[in-house]
Amino acid sequence: MSARRKEQEQVRREATEDLAEDLSEAADTLGELVPVEMAKKKFQRNFSDLTVWSDDNKEKKLYIVLISVHGLVRGENMELGRDSDTGGQVKYVVELARALSMMPGVYRVDLFTRQVSSPDVDWSYGEPTEMLTTSSIDGEGMGESGGAYIVRIPCGPRDKYLKKEALWPYLQEFVDGALGHILNMSKALGEQVGNGRPVLPYVIHGHYADAGDVAALLSGALNVPMVLTGHSLGRNKLEQLLKQGRMSKEDIDSTYKIMRRIEGEELALDASELVITSTRQEIDEQWGLYDGFDVKLEKVLRARARRGVSCHGRFMPRMVVIPPGMDFSNVFPEDIDGDGDGKDDIISLEGASPKSMPPIWAEVMRFLTNPHKPMILALSRPDPKKNITTLVKAFGECRPLRELANLTLIMGNRDDIDEMSAGNASVLTTVLKLIDKYDLYGSVAFPKHHNQADVPEIYRLAAKMKGVFINPALVEPFGLTLIEAAAHGLPIVATKNGGPVDITTALNNGLLVDPHDQNAIADALLKLVADKNLWQECRRNGLRNIHLYSWPEHCRTYLTRIAGCRLRNPRWLKDTPADAGADEEELLEDSMDAQDLSLRLSIDGEKNSLCINEPLSSDPQDQVQKIMNKIKQSSALPPSLSSVSEGGKNAAEAAGSVVNKYPVLRRRRRLFVIAVDCYQDDGRASKKMLQVIQEVFRAVRSDSQMSKISGFALSTAMPLSETLQLLQLGKIQATDFDALICGSGSEVYYPGTSHCIDAEGKLRPDQDYLLHISHRWSHDGARQTIAKLMVAQDGSGDVVEQDVASSNEHCVSFLIKDTKKVKTIDEMRERLRMRGLRCHIMYCRNSTRLQVIPLLASRSQALRYLFVRWGLSVGNMYLITGEHGDTDQEEMLSGLHKTVILRGVTEKGSEALLRSSGSYHRTDVVPSESPLVSYTAGDLKADEIMRALKQVSKTSSGM
Repeated sequence: MSARRKEQEQVRREATEDLAEDLSEAADTLGELVPVEMAKKKFQRNFSDLTVWSDDNKEKKLYIVLISVHGLVRGENMELGRDSDTGGQVKYVVELARALSMMPGVYRVDLFTRQVSSPDVDWSYGEPTEMLTTSSIDGEGMGESGGAYIVRIPCGPRDKYLKKEALWPYLQEFVDGALGHILNMSKALGEQVGNGRPVLPYVIHGHYADAGDVAALLSGALNVPMVLTGHSLGRNKLEQLLKQGRMSKEDIDSTYKIMRRIEGEELALDASELVITSTRQEIDEQWGLYDGFDVKLEKVLRARARRGVSCHGRFMPRMVVIPPGMDFSNVFPEDIDGDGDGKDDIISLEGASPKSMPPIWAEVMRFLTNPHKPMILALSRPDPKKNITTLVKAFGECRPLRELANLTLIMGNRDDIDEMSAGNASVLTTVLKLIDKYDLYGSVAFPKHHNQADVPEIYRLAAKMKGVFINPALVEPFGLTLIEAAAHGLPIVATKNGGPVDITTALNNGLLVDPHDQNAIADALLKLVADKNLWQECRRNGLRNIHLYSWPEHCRTYLTRIAGCRLRNPRWLKDTPADAGADEEELLEDSMDAQDLSLRLSIDGEKNSLCINEPLSSDPQDQVQKIMNKIKQSSALPPSLSSVSEGGKNAAEAAGSVVNKYPVLRRRRRLFVIAVDCYQDDGRASKKMLQVIQEVFRAVRSDSQMSKISGFALSTAMPLSETLQLLQLGKIQATDFDALICGSGSEVYYPGTSHCIDAEGKLRPDQDYLLHISHRWSHDGARQTIAKLMVAQDGSGDVVEQDVASSNEHCVSFLIKDTKKVKTIDEMRERLRMRGLRCHIMYCRNSTRLQVIPLLASRSQALRYLFVRWGLSVGNMYLITGEHGDTDQEEMLSGLHKTVILRGVTEKGSEALLRSSGSYHRTDVVPSESPLVSYTAGDLKADEIMRALKQVSKTSSGM
């Protein structure tokens, strides 16, 4: 931590130097882009002065995507506390989905989670969809697809319920499945409420680290804003566990996959426009621990952005506090006489009919010798971080508290402690031992079972007994149980770490304690239980202020912030609904005149790019027919192809015969992507790469079924010029490929497409793709920063020098002089994030190059781009790669595409430069076994490649 603080101080000094331009240059900078009057108008815009979301937005038909991957998620009878993954977050996201769907202007909300078809869980978790609410259109009947839904996406073993720590290698499968659903739903919503125009998500919101990782990739593929809610954070948890001293860092990582979780949170920060927290403390003390966020630098960058001054590609996400919401419609606090002690209530209940008493009351009271005492209530799963054992110690060692009150512990559901997870079983076992140690029999209730409908009754019982609710967690991100307790009239005692700080400040209904100090816990409980006047005051305050945490209030603030987030970035202004206010329209006009950064990715393949600019019919069949007609008309090469390009070779000679006016990818049933990183010691492509291409061609074309309506793509770190030279060396026509993904994913070309040839006869990259990946990209900022970071610490000079020939507008390539002196990818990412630079960085070409490309660019994301742009499903792609490769190869190995790994074709790669010691492991990214992956036996022969292709095709089809 000390070293990291020093690094942060150095980063701030560098940022001050790099961002030292006088703010007065803002007028000059903006003046170059827009007229003076428009510049003045933009300066007058105050983005913090947002219009609160209201009924005026009811004409909008928004589609919102929420993601919460782990746990068991369903709308009714939630099994909260069943395990450590099914807790408050599950309830929160379900209620958020319902509440958002009821807001004016919101048409549909999809809550994505993992589909679980395991005999160990209820069948309902295997259902693909579940309706939470329906939606009406203008109050006249129900919308066909409107409302809120749980959408369950399969990933990983379908017959196993996996803990969240085991899900990391399968998240790419989740991304591909979710992407397919979103594209289909966008088309359907377009037909219903979008006048035939696809309705893409208004926002994609990831909850927790795993969903944040997923949301980052989805938002990047679809070009929509991403929002993140951390719920609980890995760095904070690591710090707390190390402070306890019970586990080493290695043991913590082995148990919780904490380093992969932290990297997932960093990746989510890279992509997020907005991070929603429940407290200011979460921003300053928890997110402040991350490389990707610095409070001071964020304020500087925000101020510069408002004034139109260049940030040199630096970016920090906006962090906002939005208190968690709750549904109070079914909450009816007990009407309690302030002078009573609760004894008469129990006596009346004891004489009442069993039918008049909620069953859970009887279940709790059977543990208690004197049930008329005030009840201290704790409700959480038996997770070590919930700190239940410290609460029991505090109760057991405070005699006055034991004499005055009972303790009720609602610790999830259990049948047999031996069948529980190790962590939960350990907590329960310790609680039972402490009850025995302090002889608390008759004073502590710990029922084995309860359902979600019992929870309000438990709160009511505690309030009737004039009790206190306590949350002693080591860190509590939200504190929803505190809000629930307050809504039922219970004063609270809570941890001072996290959400409870803001909750108690707003409600003024309880006390905060140090969760590590059991004496402080006992004193606070005793104070509230013993002082009846204080108890009544806290109760009244809580009931009076609880409206601050209603769902409508939460959702209004939420949608207001999302709208502001979209307005701040011209990238999404073209998606502003037609009924936007005049102020939004003015900003739209100004920003579009200044710089058009918005990309409307077509999910039907409309040709609206600079490369492909002829509009098509909205009917897919008409579009296909129109393309076929144009292809038939294009029997001759266009005149532009006769011009000679640099080097004396025109595009027709370099790329082969051009026969298609538009890319044929959308007509392909399968796409075989060759991504074998075979390079010589100097970084040039080896002849082995040519041999791989030729054998793959031979294999696929030898099978009539496999080759039917199939195409090929080549994915490489080389620039286009070297790629074409390699193909010419092997006498392979570039038009044999439907797509060339060059520069580590920084450019995409369509060699067989006449509209992708410029006036000089040169291949031109997909302009939509370039606009798409330009988000948060600064070529000069990346180049200058890498040059600074790659200076040898021994004073021997620069470790790298720029490779201009391999660079392009969206790729900065460096030649590596000495691989022994370079930093790992982990170390480089850490330093770039601290400086606010959001880039994709990799070592490639046999560790002879370091390449930096935009955050949204990569070889794996380029495949998803082809899916979104041309409708070729990722599930119908076959990736052919080697055992070793560039450091970005790892990202390509998981997902719904089929992968064939060729043994023996790549003797070494750049993997050694990927991670530092103490980082996460390859098995946290790539599944150790998968039906979607097959291997060749070793010989690079067409028949062996075909055997592997058929094996993975057959195995995956049976999933």
